[in-house]
Amino acid sequence: MDEARQLSYALDTFYLLVSGALVMWMAAGFAMLEAGLVRAKNTAEILTKNLALYAVACVMYMLCGYQIMYGDGVNAVIPGFGLLIGDDHGVAAVLKGGKDAPAYSHLADFFFQVVFVATAMSIVSGAVAERMRLWAFLLFAVVMTGFIYPVQGYWKWGGGFLDQAGFLDFAGSGVVHLTGASAALAAVLLLGPRKGKYGKDGSVQAIPGANLPLATLGTFILWLGWFGFNGGSELRVSNVAEANSVAMVFVNTNMAAAGGAIAALLTARLLFGKADLTMLLNGALAGLVAITAEPLTPSPLLASLIGVIGGVIVVFSIVGLDRLRIDDPVGAISVHGVVGMWGLLAVPLSNAKAGLGSQLLGIGSILAWVFLSAFGVWFLIRLLFGIRVSEEEEYEGVDIGECGLEAYPEFTRK
Repeated sequence: MDEARQLSYALDTFYLLVSGALVMWMAAGFAMLEAGLVRAKNTAEILTKNLALYAVACVMYMLCGYQIMYGDGVNAVIPGFGLLIGDDHGVAAVLKGGKDAPAYSHLADFFFQVVFVATAMSIVSGAVAERMRLWAFLLFAVVMTGFIYPVQGYWKWGGGFLDQAGFLDFAGSGVVHLTGASAALAAVLLLGPRKGKYGKDGSVQAIPGANLPLATLGTFILWLGWFGFNGGSELRVSNVAEANSVAMVFVNTNMAAAGGAIAALLTARLLFGKADLTMLLNGALAGLVAITAEPLTPSPLLASLIGVIGGVIVVFSIVGLDRLRIDDPVGAISVHGVVGMWGLLAVPLSNAKAGLGSQLLGIGSILAWVFLSAFGVWFLIRLLFGIRVSEEEEYEGVDIGECGLEAYPEFTRK
């Protein structure tokens, strides 16, 4: 019996670590996607942001974020505050058995959770691309990953009031994706659009990305990483029931992405008369975001349909935000925010434990907390340091102004 418990603990720990590594690989996916969808003169800076934000997220979540999210709270709304992540479980704790015995390593849990925090911050990076100051962004990343994200994470995954109210979010359509999009929306509203994006007559000017092959590679990397994102959120794989659940999560995640991609491609063809690659890419991501709230209980067919609706929504959302003059170069607010809300509302379609009221409570609580707190932090940073580069830096490209180098120097006139 002792050997069986140790083997189960080891297997589930290994599964969680590998899943976390897959989610960490999504950081590369976001970097490639965003680098492909911005102009060449802004590529080095967007890559710098993506790697730096990942590092900041790891450090801040280790210092205080994890303890805020999973420590003992003051009450169901106010989390506690602690420093560092603590020691791992000893052999005696594993062997004692019972429902209180740990199923996997405490440090493996931290690693799996920290890559989720970085994902939420990566969403912000694309939305503010090409005109935000690098150091203003990284300063916000400190607050976002250390405090804003963990508070709402405590409300659901830490056992706070949203969890007690029956709000369901399996792998983070709300806790991760809506959170990132809400912080991005606050930033974009304060930042304003890129120069030349909108005409005085209300027209919308397309600003094409520099490297669509890179953006496509990024999407495939994200699609792959999502198996760790959703599959790992089952947390265990060491018995038949859990193994079957993981398999279902993998299949549904894949089918939703496929449905979203096809739906977005067809929607773009009907609206624009062309097979728009960028809409196809965002459609696949929309399907993934939509199924993240509940990838276990739907049938593969229903998962595909949830992805299809997400793929349609994202096209109309991207077009709609442009008409509202909300400039989001990579469509992050639409993919992760608007479709994230759809994913949360779709949970009751397959999970009888979910109620529409509790899902709306979760959406409203996350949106309100993250948007208002992020808006306040962004506003303070703008007041103290400024958040937007100068017109000259924007025209020349933020690569030179912020990083002092170019991603594609051989194509630059001397």
